[in-house]
Amino acid sequence: MNYLPLALLIVLSPAMAENADDAGNDPPLTINGCVIAEASQCPGADLRGANLANQDLRKMNLAGADLRDADLRHARLDLANLERASLQGANLTRASLQQSNLRLANLSHGRLVAVQGWGLFAQGAQFAKADLSAAYLQFARLSGAKMQQANLRAADLEMAWLSKADLQEADLGDANLQEAKFGQSNLARADLRGARQHYGNFQEANMEGCKGCPETWDN
Repeated sequence: MNYLPLALLIVLSPAMAENADDAGNDPPLTINGCVIAEASQCPGADLRGANLANQDLRKMNLAGADLRDADLRHARLDLANLERASLQGANLTRASLQQSNLRLANLSHGRLVAVQGWGLFAQGAQFAKADLSAAYLQFARLSGAKMQQANLRAADLEMAWLSKADLQEADLGDANLQEAKFGQSNLARADLRGARQHYGNFQEANMEGCKGCPETWDN
Protein backbone atom coordinates (compact mmCIF):
# COMPACT_ATOMS: atom_id res chain seq x y z
CA MET A 1 0.00 0.00 0.00
CA ASN A 2 1.33 3.47 -0.97
CA TYR A 3 1.19 6.35 1.52
CA LEU A 4 1.74 10.08 0.98
CA PRO A 5 4.92 11.24 2.66
CA LEU A 6 4.27 12.96 5.97
CA ALA A 7 6.01 16.14 4.77
CA LEU A 8 3.65 16.38 1.75
CA LEU A 9 0.58 16.07 4.01
CA ILE A 10 1.86 18.89 6.20
CA VAL A 11 2.28 21.13 3.13
CA LEU A 12 -1.18 20.36 1.72
CA SER A 13 -3.19 20.71 4.92
CA PRO A 14 -3.04 24.54 5.30
CA ALA A 15 -3.99 25.06 1.66
CA MET A 16 -6.97 22.76 2.04
CA ALA A 17 -8.09 24.59 5.18
CA GLU A 18 -8.20 27.93 3.35
CA ASN A 19 -10.89 26.70 0.96
CA ALA A 20 -13.26 25.03 3.40
CA ASP A 21 -14.36 25.30 7.01
CA ASP A 22 -14.06 22.57 9.63
CA ALA A 23 -17.22 20.90 8.31
CA GLY A 24 -15.95 20.91 4.75
CA ASN A 25 -18.38 23.64 3.60
CA ASP A 26 -17.47 26.25 1.00
CA PRO A 27 -16.84 29.81 2.29
CA PRO A 28 -19.85 32.17 2.15
CA LEU A 29 -20.49 34.30 -0.91
CA THR A 30 -18.85 37.73 -0.69
CA ILE A 31 -19.85 40.64 -2.97
CA ASN A 32 -17.99 43.96 -2.84
CA GLY A 33 -16.82 43.20 0.67
CA CYS A 34 -20.25 42.15 1.93
CA VAL A 35 -20.39 38.63 3.32
CA ILE A 36 -23.74 37.11 2.32
CA ALA A 37 -24.67 35.25 5.48
CA GLU A 38 -27.15 35.35 8.34
CA ALA A 39 -26.68 38.39 10.65
CA SER A 40 -23.89 39.80 8.48
CA GLN A 41 -23.20 43.55 8.78
CA CYS A 42 -23.35 45.28 5.38
CA PRO A 43 -24.83 48.78 5.83
CA GLY A 44 -24.51 50.83 2.65
CA ALA A 45 -23.23 47.85 0.64
CA ASP A 46 -23.12 48.04 -3.17
CA LEU A 47 -25.16 45.03 -4.31
CA ARG A 48 -26.60 46.46 -7.50
CA GLY A 49 -27.77 43.71 -9.83
CA ALA A 50 -26.41 41.02 -7.49
CA ASN A 51 -27.66 37.45 -7.81
CA LEU A 52 -28.94 36.71 -4.31
CA ALA A 53 -31.67 34.26 -5.24
CA ASN A 54 -32.29 31.62 -2.56
CA GLN A 55 -29.69 33.18 -0.23
CA ASP A 56 -30.08 33.27 3.56
CA LEU A 57 -30.07 36.98 4.47
CA ARG A 58 -31.92 36.69 7.76
CA LYS A 59 -31.08 39.37 10.33
CA MET A 60 -28.59 40.99 7.95
CA ASN A 61 -27.94 44.70 8.34
CA LEU A 62 -28.45 46.14 4.87
CA ALA A 63 -29.52 49.61 5.94
CA GLY A 64 -28.95 52.07 3.10
CA ALA A 65 -27.65 49.30 0.83
CA ASP A 66 -27.92 49.61 -2.96
CA LEU A 67 -29.88 46.57 -4.18
CA ARG A 68 -31.28 48.07 -7.35
CA ASP A 69 -32.20 45.40 -9.92
CA ALA A 70 -30.92 42.65 -7.60
CA ASP A 71 -32.27 39.11 -7.94
CA LEU A 72 -33.72 38.22 -4.54
CA ARG A 73 -36.16 35.54 -5.61
CA HIS A 74 -36.91 33.10 -2.77
CA ALA A 75 -34.34 34.88 -0.57
CA ARG A 76 -34.83 34.74 3.21
CA LEU A 77 -34.85 38.26 4.62
CA ASP A 78 -36.74 37.70 7.86
CA LEU A 79 -35.79 40.28 10.53
CA ALA A 80 -33.33 41.91 8.12
CA ASN A 81 -32.66 45.65 8.34
CA LEU A 82 -33.31 47.26 4.95
CA GLU A 83 -34.13 50.74 6.23
CA ARG A 84 -33.60 53.35 3.49
CA ALA A 85 -32.26 50.67 1.13
CA SER A 86 -32.56 51.16 -2.63
CA LEU A 87 -34.47 48.24 -4.17
CA GLN A 88 -35.86 49.83 -7.31
CA GLY A 89 -36.51 47.18 -9.93
CA ALA A 90 -35.39 44.35 -7.61
CA ASN A 91 -37.03 40.94 -8.01
CA LEU A 92 -38.25 39.65 -4.64
CA THR A 93 -40.72 37.09 -5.98
CA ARG A 94 -41.63 34.66 -3.16
CA ALA A 95 -38.98 36.13 -0.87
CA SER A 96 -39.58 35.98 2.89
CA LEU A 97 -39.62 39.39 4.58
CA GLN A 98 -41.33 38.54 7.84
CA GLN A 99 -40.82 41.30 10.41
CA SER A 100 -38.09 42.86 8.30
CA ASN A 101 -37.40 46.60 8.46
CA LEU A 102 -38.14 48.39 5.18
CA ARG A 103 -38.83 51.82 6.64
CA LEU A 104 -38.24 54.54 4.01
CA ALA A 105 -36.84 51.97 1.57
CA ASN A 106 -37.43 52.48 -2.15
CA LEU A 107 -39.02 49.49 -3.91
CA SER A 108 -40.52 51.39 -6.82
CA HIS A 109 -41.06 49.20 -9.89
CA GLY A 110 -39.98 46.19 -7.81
CA ARG A 111 -41.41 42.71 -8.22
CA LEU A 112 -42.72 41.36 -4.91
CA VAL A 113 -45.13 38.72 -6.16
CA ALA A 114 -46.30 36.36 -3.40
CA VAL A 115 -43.79 37.65 -0.85
CA GLN A 116 -44.16 36.46 2.74
CA GLY A 117 -44.26 39.77 4.58
CA TRP A 118 -46.09 39.04 7.82
CA GLY A 119 -45.60 41.91 10.25
CA LEU A 120 -43.01 43.73 8.15
CA PHE A 121 -42.24 47.39 8.92
CA ALA A 122 -42.41 49.61 5.84
CA GLN A 123 -43.60 52.97 7.11
CA GLY A 124 -42.92 55.66 4.52
CA ALA A 125 -41.50 53.16 2.02
CA GLN A 126 -41.95 53.66 -1.71
CA PHE A 127 -43.80 51.01 -3.74
CA ALA A 128 -44.89 53.09 -6.73
CA LYS A 129 -45.80 50.79 -9.65
CA ALA A 130 -44.47 47.77 -7.73
CA ASP A 131 -46.03 44.34 -8.29
CA LEU A 132 -47.25 43.00 -4.95
CA SER A 133 -49.88 40.69 -6.35
CA ALA A 134 -50.75 37.78 -4.02
CA ALA A 135 -48.39 39.20 -1.38
CA TYR A 136 -48.95 38.00 2.20
CA LEU A 137 -48.89 41.19 4.26
CA GLN A 138 -51.00 40.48 7.31
CA PHE A 139 -50.19 42.87 10.18
CA ALA A 140 -47.75 44.78 7.95
CA ARG A 141 -47.00 48.38 8.95
CA LEU A 142 -47.40 50.45 5.79
CA SER A 143 -48.47 53.79 7.23
CA GLY A 144 -47.47 56.65 4.97
CA ALA A 145 -46.22 54.30 2.26
CA LYS A 146 -46.16 55.59 -1.33
CA MET A 147 -48.03 52.94 -3.34
CA GLN A 148 -49.28 54.85 -6.36
CA GLN A 149 -50.34 52.49 -9.18
CA ALA A 150 -49.08 49.50 -7.22
CA ASN A 151 -50.48 46.07 -8.10
CA LEU A 152 -51.92 44.58 -4.91
CA ARG A 153 -54.41 42.29 -6.60
CA ALA A 154 -55.33 39.32 -4.38
CA ALA A 155 -52.87 40.49 -1.70
CA ASP A 156 -53.59 39.56 1.91
CA LEU A 157 -53.61 42.81 3.92
CA GLU A 158 -55.70 41.66 6.85
CA MET A 159 -55.03 43.84 9.91
CA ALA A 160 -52.43 45.85 7.98
CA TRP A 161 -51.79 49.51 8.86
CA LEU A 162 -52.19 51.72 5.77
CA SER A 163 -53.13 55.00 7.42
CA LYS A 164 -52.06 58.04 5.37
CA ALA A 165 -50.73 55.73 2.65
CA ASP A 166 -50.90 56.98 -0.94
CA LEU A 167 -52.73 54.29 -2.94
CA GLN A 168 -53.78 56.47 -5.82
CA GLU A 169 -54.74 54.29 -8.81
CA ALA A 170 -53.59 51.16 -6.98
CA ASP A 171 -55.15 47.81 -7.89
CA LEU A 172 -56.56 46.12 -4.78
CA GLY A 173 -59.02 43.92 -6.62
CA ASP A 174 -59.88 40.67 -4.81
CA ALA A 175 -57.53 41.60 -1.95
CA ASN A 176 -58.19 40.65 1.67
CA LEU A 177 -58.66 43.99 3.46
CA GLN A 178 -60.43 42.64 6.52
CA GLU A 179 -59.77 44.90 9.51
CA ALA A 180 -57.17 46.86 7.51
CA LYS A 181 -56.71 50.49 8.56
CA PHE A 182 -56.97 53.06 5.75
CA GLY A 183 -57.59 56.16 7.86
CA GLN A 184 -56.67 59.37 5.96
CA SER A 185 -55.25 57.33 3.09
CA ASN A 186 -55.47 58.35 -0.55
CA LEU A 187 -57.56 55.85 -2.54
CA ALA A 188 -58.36 58.18 -5.42
CA ARG A 189 -59.12 56.15 -8.55
CA ALA A 190 -58.03 52.93 -6.83
CA ASP A 191 -59.77 49.64 -7.66
CA LEU A 192 -61.15 47.64 -4.73
CA ARG A 193 -63.69 45.62 -6.64
CA GLY A 194 -64.06 42.13 -5.22
CA ALA A 195 -61.96 42.95 -2.16
CA ARG A 196 -62.97 41.62 1.25
CA GLN A 197 -63.51 44.74 3.39
CA HIS A 198 -65.17 43.45 6.57
CA TYR A 199 -64.40 45.72 9.55
CA GLY A 200 -61.94 47.78 7.52
CA ASN A 201 -61.39 51.37 8.67
CA PHE A 202 -61.62 54.03 5.93
CA GLN A 203 -62.16 57.07 8.14
CA GLU A 204 -61.35 60.33 6.32
CA ALA A 205 -59.89 58.43 3.35
CA ASN A 206 -59.92 60.13 -0.04
CA MET A 207 -62.03 57.83 -2.24
CA GLU A 208 -62.67 60.13 -5.18
CA GLY A 209 -63.20 58.05 -8.30
CA CYS A 210 -62.48 54.82 -6.40
CA LYS A 211 -64.05 51.66 -7.79
CA GLY A 212 -65.46 49.32 -5.12
CA CYS A 213 -64.66 51.56 -2.16
CA PRO A 214 -67.17 51.43 0.71
CA GLU A 215 -69.97 53.99 0.74
CA THR A 216 -70.46 54.11 4.50
CA TRP A 217 -67.43 56.27 5.32
CA ASP A 218 -67.17 60.06 4.93
CA ASN A 219 -64.52 61.09 2.44
